[in-house]
Amino acid sequence: MEDLRKVQDGCVRDKLWIWGHEAGSHNEGWGIPRPSRMTPVEGTFYLGIPNIIMIRYNGKPPIASDDQYIIPFRALKRIVWSITGTGGATSSEEIKHVFELAARTPNVTGVFMDDFFMDDGEGALTVEELRNIRNQLTLPERKLDLMVTLYDGALDSPAIVEYLELCDKVAIWTWVADNLEDLERNFEKCEKISPGSGKLLGCYMWDYGTHKPMPVDLMEMQCNIGLRWLREGRIEGMIFLASCICDLDLDAVEWTRSWIAGVGNEKVSLDA
Repeated sequence: MEDLRKVQDGCVRDKLWIWGHEAGSHNEGWGIPRPSRMTPVEGTFYLGIPNIIMIRYNGKPPIASDDQYIIPFRALKRIVWSITGTGGATSSEEIKHVFELAARTPNVTGVFMDDFFMDDGEGALTVEELRNIRNQLTLPERKLDLMVTLYDGALDSPAIVEYLELCDKVAIWTWVADNLEDLERNFEKCEKISPGSGKLLGCYMWDYGTHKPMPVDLMEMQCNIGLRWLREGRIEGMIFLASCICDLDLDAVEWTRSWIAGVGNEKVSLDA
């Protein structure tokens, strides 16, 4: 694979992201067939994706990771790092660490809030805390994006709207694979409740909602819909979850890898 930092601006591959977790993060609790050993950066090169959204999972990587940890990520085009990790876990220490990391790492382009919304639609942070975070997004040489996960099950909660107004980009996810039949309708809801944000399509490569393999026909469906939306300018990117299942020879992962190889160099609008 060529240097991922040099992927051409505006092509399909340039708009793809991998969801990064520490190696082995999903080895327990999700029904995957055997342990994974793939690291986040290895996952990007295996799929041929130049960008990563790195999410802390069960406290890993540690907040106090030194600069040596970030060295392999220099090979990537863009990095986004979580300020709320899996389960909405966060702290003032973690947020401070991520902004310090961004300030000294030129290819960090944003911060991400995973599992941000609770069952009642309230956020892992208050609206006022989120406004304070927005004030930290402008660095001397660039501005960071504030990005958030939005599950299909939260789309009808009025409480989320005030938070979404403060987010630059929203990634919409379908938790149970069978519910992908509602993807287009749910995406229209997302566009209505968050009209000012950029959108990304989250694509699971394992059906985490049922702890079963992602059927290849549904993987193909969501990828083809995402490609159409990229071409139409309705989304800015697609996210593939997750790096820590990419070495398991899963049918959906291998299909996705071939799909990316086939469409990755196609041009889409630079404005999308």
